[in-house]
Amino acid sequence: MRLEQLKAFLAVAETGSFQQAALRCGVTQSTVSRQIQSLESDLGMSLFHRSTQAKLTVAGDRLLPRVRKICQEWANATQELGELRAGKQPELCVAAIHSLCAYSLPPVLQQFCQDYPEVQLRVTALGSDRALKVLRDGLVDLAIVMNNRFVASSPEIVVEVLYDEPIKLLMAADHPLAGCDAVPWADLARYPQVVFKDGYGMQRIVQEQFTRRGTPLRAALELNTPDAFRGVVRQGDMLALLPESALIEAYDDPALAIRPIAPDANTALTDPPLTRQVVMVTTSDRLQIPPIRHFYNLILSQLPQRIRQPPLAATTP
Repeated sequence: MRLEQLKAFLAVAETGSFQQAALRCGVTQSTVSRQIQSLESDLGMSLFHRSTQAKLTVAGDRLLPRVRKICQEWANATQELGELRAGKQPELCVAAIHSLCAYSLPPVLQQFCQDYPEVQLRVTALGSDRALKVLRDGLVDLAIVMNNRFVASSPEIVVEVLYDEPIKLLMAADHPLAGCDAVPWADLARYPQVVFKDGYGMQRIVQEQFTRRGTPLRAALELNTPDAFRGVVRQGDMLALLPESALIEAYDDPALAIRPIAPDANTALTDPPLTRQVVMVTTSDRLQIPPIRHFYNLILSQLPQRIRQPPLAATTP
């Protein structure tokens, strides 16, 4: 059974004429006759009384409302897909790590909203693991996350490296380590750490660095937003290893100090400075949709340049 057969049946039923049905379908009358005969053969029942006017049989009358629904659903589907192909979609959903949502991403979002005012942009701040999960579940169209070995898990996944940024140490301005120009790992390991919650890529990076050095991680507290880290670290001797983009406001806070990590004596452990890599992830089929492709290109062209611009306070001696 083919869609052309159902369309021919509907045309004959509604016009009462094979000739008129052929005109509506844009085919010859003989083609309509063959399609109806083939449909009747598939169903094993006659659908029309052949006389001066094509009238529905009992079977044809039962079939008619079903065929109307099928043809209408197909028309709706082809219209929606056509609109999708033309870039007419109601919304575009993005998941991104918290530090980007707060500082570097908003100008890109504003540009997209100007370029596609009819598309509602939905942005959610999530940890990398959760962002990748909602992408794979089809709940978002694009994710901006930390790179790791789990990102490219299937052939349809498209991964674009955006930038690398240093990871530095955040502490209170009166912390004993604030007097160091660069903090040795052995010294920072003596203090309790504030870390990201499970499911955040930064937690894995910090844990891996401690593990590779054979040093226990004294994780005193788990948080998930940059402002929470600043609030906790400001109050005592806890330390936090954070990426540069999560430290922008901390540079302007006189109660906080930011220091790089000193190179290891054993350079095989890491190539200082310690960094994280941020990538954009989507699927190849989504990139065929104009608004998603446009947002993807905006991120590629604008986000890395914004990240490379250091915070003003960071440039002052």
